[in-house]
Amino acid sequence: MGHLEHAVGRDSHPVLVGLHLARDSDDQRRGAQPSPAKRPAARAYCDGVPNSPNVIEYDGTFTFPVPVAQLWATMVRVDRFPSWCGWLHEFSVEGEGLERGTVLHGIVVPPLPYRMRLDVVVEELVPERCVTALVHGDLEGAARLTFDGDDAETRAHATWTVEMMQRSMRLAARIAHPLLRWGHDRVVDATVDAFRRRLVSESTR
Repeated sequence: MGHLEHAVGRDSHPVLVGLHLARDSDDQRRGAQPSPAKRPAARAYCDGVPNSPNVIEYDGTFTFPVPVAQLWATMVRVDRFPSWCGWLHEFSVEGEGLERGTVLHGIVVPPLPYRMRLDVVVEELVPERCVTALVHGDLEGAARLTFDGDDAETRAHATWTVEMMQRSMRLAARIAHPLLRWGHDRVVDATVDAFRRRLVSESTR
C-alpha cells in the first residue's frame, strides 16, 4: 500500500475498531462467488438507493500531459496495472487485454482497515474514446471513463455509482460515511497520480 497504509492510524478512531471486528466477521462469512461472466445480464446502473449512505457516486475530470493515443496505449496494458497501483493486490485478468468481455479481478486495499474483492467486467469499449464497465463483489455498480484532448494533453472524465456490500462497510457507512468517502477519494487520487507519473515517465524515454 505504500504511503496509503499509514495515512490513518489503525486504532485512531472507534469506528476503525468496529471496522476491524465486522471485517473479520465478513471474511468468515464470505463463500465462493460465481464468476462475473456467468452472472445474469449486466445492468448499467447500481441497484442501491440514491443518497443512501451505502452508495458512493463519483464524478471527476483529470488532465494528463500526453495525447489520447499515448494514454490509451498505456492503459490497455492491463497486465502492468499492479506495477503502478500500490493499493491493488492479487490482480488477474480474464481475456485478451482491454476489450469487451474482459474481466479484471483484484483486491483493493484503501487506507482504512478493510479490503474489497472486486470483479470489473468491461461492457463497452471504443478505443481512445470510452470504456464502460460493471463492478461486482464487495462493491456493486457501474462505471464509465471517457477521453478527449489534443496533441498536448488528455482529459479523462470518470463517473461511477457503486453500492458497498460488505456488512462491515455498510455498518461504518451509517455512522461514519465521510470516513469511507475519504478512503475512496484517497484511492482515486493515488491512482490518478501514479498513472500520471507512469505516463510522464514513458513519454521521456
